[in-house]
Amino acid sequence: MDEPVDETGMLMRVGGGFALRCDGGRLLRLELYRTPVDLVGKRVRVIGRSGEGETVAVEGVQPG
Repeated sequence: MDEPVDETGMLMRVGGGFALRCDGGRLLRLELYRTPVDLVGKRVRVIGRSGEGETVAVEGVQPG
């Protein structure tokens, strides 16, 4: 936990939040402070810190 995360994949809406479908197939739930609605459904790079389970505390999202 609290390890650096730097992943690329498809940004998705999941329930009331967001997730990243990583290039390797893994699904990461994202804790976001800014809602990147313009990037939903697009390939992005997510940088942050690992949390509980498959959760990432996101520090940045950029087109990837």
